[in-house]
Amino acid sequence: MKVVIKFIIIIISFTAFSQSVSTHTYAIKNNDSLKLDVYTPYNIKDNSTLPVVIWMHGGGFSKGSRDGKDEQQLMKYLAKNKFIGVSISYRLSRKGTKTGFGCQCSKQDKLFTFAKAVEDFLDATNYIIQNGDSLHINSKKIIAGGSSSGAESVLSAVYMRDYFIEDTTNYDDIKYAGLISFAGAMVDENYITKENAVPTVLFHGTKDNLVPYSKAPHHSCKFDETGYLILNGSGVIFTMLEKLNKSYYLFRVEGGRHEVASIPFSELDNILQFINNTITYKKVIQTKRLEFKQ
Repeated sequence: MKVVIKFIIIIISFTAFSQSVSTHTYAIKNNDSLKLDVYTPYNIKDNSTLPVVIWMHGGGFSKGSRDGKDEQQLMKYLAKNKFIGVSISYRLSRKGTKTGFGCQCSKQDKLFTFAKAVEDFLDATNYIIQNGDSLHINSKKIIAGGSSSGAESVLSAVYMRDYFIEDTTNYDDIKYAGLISFAGAMVDENYITKENAVPTVLFHGTKDNLVPYSKAPHHSCKFDETGYLILNGSGVIFTMLEKLNKSYYLFRVEGGRHEVASIPFSELDNILQFINNTITYKKVIQTKRLEFKQ
């Protein structure tokens, strides 16, 4: 009898931690067929809806993929923890260009690249909302997330869509409930207001040489270089949220560089706890954590 009971427990545990994955085309733009992968808990009930994290991978707008090893691991983790995970492809505008996305890429091209990525993220979000019933999405609990260039894009999509999108009419129904940024930054922190501020998770290294932690040039470009563009990183963003008495979770790595953009798997439990407390239970939580680079 004991053996049978133990066997049943193992089967239930396996089923609860399984997920199904489906792939969808959310937009076709020129020669780009933009897809997203939806990770859903295997045992979800027909009429159930869950919070969703829509994820945008990093890679300097020239590489990376929605189904990379880390992206898949993150999505599976979300599905195991009663979230829908969505990992998206988007236009890699700097792929194959001579100037890349560093100091030889002009400020205008950088802003144009941000704008296209913002549009793609908003279009992916619209697709998720429009197909919310079949995908089991709770449209009131949509969390935008990304790392590096993906984090720059989601910060812009959540807080600066009016800056990057000329006509936002198609996106009026999109209301994000939260945001996760691993080594991200934005053009102007003053676009964060009491009205649009959402609980925001920020991971960043203070010596990031690509995406600045505070207010500094993107890629550490010099003033006379064509790619000189001031961005405002996590240090500026959390200060604005604190001023507005809004929730944030800041994980600052003293001396850390751009490696902090990597998905911090050991911290995901803390991140989801913050999201649940601030979004589900409406608590205002302001957390600062400090780690020193080894």
